[in-house]
Formats: sequence, C-alpha cells, structure tokens
Amino acid sequence: MGQAISQVDAGHHPAKPLSLLIAAVGVVYGDIGTSPLYTLQQVFSGGYGVQVDHVGVLGILALIFWSLIWVVSLKYVLFILRADNQGEGGIMALTALARRASSSYPRLRSTLVVFGLFGAALFYGDSMITPAISVLSAVEGLELAFKGVEHWVVPLSLVVLVGLFLIQRHGTARIGILFGPVMVLWFLVLAALGVYGIMQNPEVLKALNPIWAVRFFVAHPGIGVTILGAVVLSLTGAEALYADMGHFGRKPIARAWFALVLPALVLNYFGQGALLLDNPEAARNPFYLLAPSWALIPLVFLSTLATVIASQAVISGAFSMTLQAIQLGYIPRMHVQHTSSSSQGQIYIGAVNWSLMVGVILLVLGFESSTALASAYGVAVTGTMLITTVLVSAVVLLLWKWPPLLAIPVLLCFLLVDGLFFAANVPKIVQGGAFPVLAGIVLFVLMTTWKRGKQLLVERLDEGGLPLPIFISSIRVQPPHRVQGTAVFLTARPDAVPHALLHNLLHNQVLHEQVVLLTVVYEDSPRVPASRRFEVEAYGEGFFRVVLHFGFIDEPDVPAALKLCHLAELDFSPMRTTYFLSRETIIASKLDGMARWREALFSFMLKNANGNLRFFNLPFNRVIELGTQVEM
Repeated sequence: MGQAISQVDAGHHPAKPLSLLIAAVGVVYGDIGTSPLYTLQQVFSGGYGVQVDHVGVLGILALIFWSLIWVVSLKYVLFILRADNQGEGGIMALTALARRASSSYPRLRSTLVVFGLFGAALFYGDSMITPAISVLSAVEGLELAFKGVEHWVVPLSLVVLVGLFLIQRHGTARIGILFGPVMVLWFLVLAALGVYGIMQNPEVLKALNPIWAVRFFVAHPGIGVTILGAVVLSLTGAEALYADMGHFGRKPIARAWFALVLPALVLNYFGQGALLLDNPEAARNPFYLLAPSWALIPLVFLSTLATVIASQAVISGAFSMTLQAIQLGYIPRMHVQHTSSSSQGQIYIGAVNWSLMVGVILLVLGFESSTALASAYGVAVTGTMLITTVLVSAVVLLLWKWPPLLAIPVLLCFLLVDGLFFAANVPKIVQGGAFPVLAGIVLFVLMTTWKRGKQLLVERLDEGGLPLPIFISSIRVQPPHRVQGTAVFLTARPDAVPHALLHNLLHNQVLHEQVVLLTVVYEDSPRVPASRRFEVEAYGEGFFRVVLHFGFIDEPDVPAALKLCHLAELDFSPMRTTYFLSRETIIASKLDGMARWREALFSFMLKNANGNLRFFNLPFNRVIELGTQVEM
C-alpha cells in the first residue's frame, strides 16, 4: 500500500503515459515484485513435504501461475480496480464506499464497517512483516557469495531497516524519483534470469497447463490446501494495486501489470522451476542460485534496493491509511507532517513510523531468517484480501446494482478462492503468524474503542447542552457586553451551544460581535470540491452556523477554508479572529456506556491525542482552550 512517494499526485496531474507507468511500477509493485526472492524457497524448504520432482515443481508452478492470473489479473486488475471512491482505492476508501452502499440497512452497514476496520488493522500487521521478510531474504544472498557470513545477515538487515525508518521524517521526494527506474531494472533482471533458466530446461513450460495443479494434489494427498499457505507468498502486495489507484489511475497500473510485471514474475518463477528440475539441491535458495556466479554480488545489491523500495511503499501506505482513518474518526488525531510542498500525499506520522520500526526489529530478532518469517506471513494478507472481497460484494450488489445472476457467481468464486487461501494460512497462527493477528486485534480494539468513545462523549455533552435558539433568546433579553472581532467555537453539534462558549461567557462576561459555531464534517468521499466546502446560516444577534466539509484525504486547513466565506457580516481576517477550543477530561462513572477498561483506554487515548489546534492548522497565537469534565 505505498501511497506517499514522490509521484503520489500523478493520478491527479497531467503526466506522460510512459513516465506514469514507470512511476506506478516503482510504487505499486515493489512488494509483489520481490516475492520471487523467497516463495519457491519456502515451498520446497519450508517443511511442507513437497517433493522436488516433476510433479512437485510443475504442480507448484501451475498453482502460482494460475493464482497470479485469477487473484491479481482478474480479481484486482480487471475487477476490484473499478470499485473506486472518486478515484481513490484502498481498504479505508472501500469501507467508506460500502458504508454508503449499505446506508439503508443499518445492521449490515455496521457489520461492513467492522469488517473494514479489521482489514485495516490487519494491514498494519502486514506492514511490519513485509519489510522484515523482504530485506532478510535479500541480504541472505550474501551467504551464497561468502562463507561464514551467516551471523552477519541479521545485523546487516537491521542496519538497512533502521536506516529506512530514520529517513522517513525527511520525506522521499529526492530518492523517490529513482524508485521507478530501479524497479523497472529489477523486473527486467527477473525476466532475464527466468529466460536463462527456462533455456536450460524448456520442459518447465508444461506448468502453464492447469492439469499439473490437479496432478500435484493427487500426488500429495497429505498436504491438501495447506500448500496454498506458501503459494500465497507469490501474491503478497496485490492489495497495493488497489490502494495506489488514486495516485496513478487504473490504466497505468493495469498496463504496467500486463506489459512488464506479470511476464517478469512468471518467467522468473519458471526459470527457478527449471533450475530445480535440473538440480533439486538448489531448493535451499533457487532465486540466487539461478544467477551466474559472477552476477551474485550485483544481484544481492539490486535485491536489497528493490526490497527497500518495497518496504518504503508499505510504510508510506501505512501513513496514508492512518490519515484516512483519523479523518473518518477511527483513530485519535496525530501530528501529521507534510514532507513536500508540492505533493499533498507525502506525509510523515512519527507515532506510526516508530511503532512499525519496533515491530520490524522484534520480528527480525525473533525469527532471524526469511524462511522462519515466511511461516508467519500470509495470515494478515489473506485476511485483508478476503475482507476486500466481502466489502466489494456489497458495493457491486447495493451501489452498482449489478444483476444478481451475473454478480453472485463471480463474487462467490472470488470468495471461494480467498477463503481457501485464508484457511490454508490459519495454521500459521500457531507457527508465529499470531504476531500480525494479535497486532491487528489490538489495533481493532483501539479503533472501535475510540469510535464508540467519541460517540458517547458527544451524547454526554448533548445531555447538558443548551439549545441554540433558547440561548439566543436569552441574549436578546439580557444582552452581555460585546467586543470587536469574530469568535469561532469548534463544536460537533451546530444546533447546541458549545461548552467553551458558555464557559467564556460565564468567566469573561463578554461576547464577540460575531460568534461562529463551526462544525467540521468528513464525507465518505476522498475529496470535497471548493464549491461544496462551505455552508453558512445566520441566526441573528451576530450568531452564525458554519459547516466545513472535507474529504477523508483532504488537508483540514480551517483558516484557509474560512477564507472562502464571502458573507459581508463575517470577517475572518487573522488579527480579528479568535478560535475557542474545548478539551474534555473523562471521569469514570457507573453510567451505561463501555466497559470500565475501555473507558480507561479511551480516556488515555483522548488525553494523548493531538489537539484541534495543530490538526486544523489554527494560528497558535489566536487560540483559547477551555476545559470540560465529562462523566462516562
């Protein structure tokens, strides 16, 4: 899900088709493009009991080839990419789309949102495993080039990974321009190595026939669908095609897949298979052993670069998805740093960066090799793939209103394949796969606690709220002293008097000439055009209700948005406008709501959340914050 590289705005700005295609290769296909490093090695050396013979090799290659065709080419490239939310993709954008599609069915809507949140939570677990397994598998090539360096693999991998996380705060604009050309070179090398291997044993091309997959299951009855837990490694990164659609568009991503990525992957897998048919001992590392000895060191270097780019894409995707989740109200507000003045999508979120880094370090130290780590890989990936299919099913049937006779068979086929892949990976939970699942569960609990806590908070504040018409009537009867300027009070409920306004009037005994009750609303769409940004309603006595609309990837710059208001009575000039914020303190009580531990968790999250001041880009010297205690 790499979404914040230097070309991130390519989907919304004119660009040459070739440059757009190269940029898409660099950002979108890093994860799936580095899968050949470890997929066949894991199949034949991962303890699955697959024999390195004609039936085993050709059967596995047939499974990989047809999985790439069905899951990536048909499901994602030709089908899922059409489920765009105003051009945006990814699990959070799809959740918003599914929520809109099921708006007439409240229970279904809530269920789909839960699915979407859990899919997003699983992605964070995947975001830790992808950099760890990719970089480890690349550096392990040194073991073939130099004897006695096995004990250096983990330290070198950690140096590369820690360095990658350390540079995140500086942005990736300068190095991002290299991502596309490097990954194009990577796929050309994959294809060349594959052709070289196939020429040694062209018989491997028989695996294009799906009958070899059937023969494999007949010859290996004890393995069953569990082998799909290794085959799925060839599909990791498929979600990135959908996640990055907003930055490149559907056509460049699809063209890059069919013109370069798919042929290169298939050639390389078949080249490795040809090597295994000739030399079963090569199963210990078929990717690197496929290369001539003179090319090994350059290949290790290129592989490390490719895995760093793949890791960068996943990390950037985690930043982008976190921002979407914040603005949809599922995660507490965090400090978001924009690392580029020209590309809005380039962001850095420190809390996410350091959390991912700690998780990656623990994974590398705990598993120590890509083979061991592969035993934990796949649970989060297949879980997210399955959830994506469930969400898109609601969109197809309820929003697009496809004929059920056409849609249901296709969707059932997608669900069946995704379900088989997920079932094959479930046993990995006890082999180390519990890590991403536990990380996903923890994040799911945090997201649902935050969402429910915010709902309860608004309800509690509303209980003691004073209706705005009654308050304005009392102002007419007993007018307080009015001072010059405009006071902007941020409130979730525009029809009630904000607590900050009541506190200010109680303690300071004054009101500003213009009082604006400002509510910020996030839509289920990614962007809101300037023409729909602003709503204003005058109540009389200098009171105005203003509603600002933002999309879930828009930057919520409140002062800039208020400048769009051309109402003569309102003056939002910087030196005449004061912003009043309310900060709530939670007090545990016996009122109905959440469990006590969730109340304590929500209170902690609320206390440590980034305030409205930074999040809405308010001027530091024009903000007054007033506190309120709320029982939950």
